[in-house]
Amino acid sequence: MTEIISKESLMLALEGMPENFFIEELVDRLMLINKIEKGLKDSDAENTYTAEEAKAKLSKWLK
Repeated sequence: MTEIISKESLMLALEGMPENFFIEELVDRLMLINKIEKGLKDSDAENTYTAEEAKAKLSKWLK
């Protein structure tokens, strides 16, 4: 899947990086920022689960 990133998000990710770093570190940081932004959009759109719904979904994994 191809993701689009804004320059602002890229610059934000680069700001906290050391002078020299592995590409994988930047990719990991970009993926984290992307997931956070998606979660915030879902929350704003009220595309969330109640605590009970989340417990029911997670109960399958937590056995």
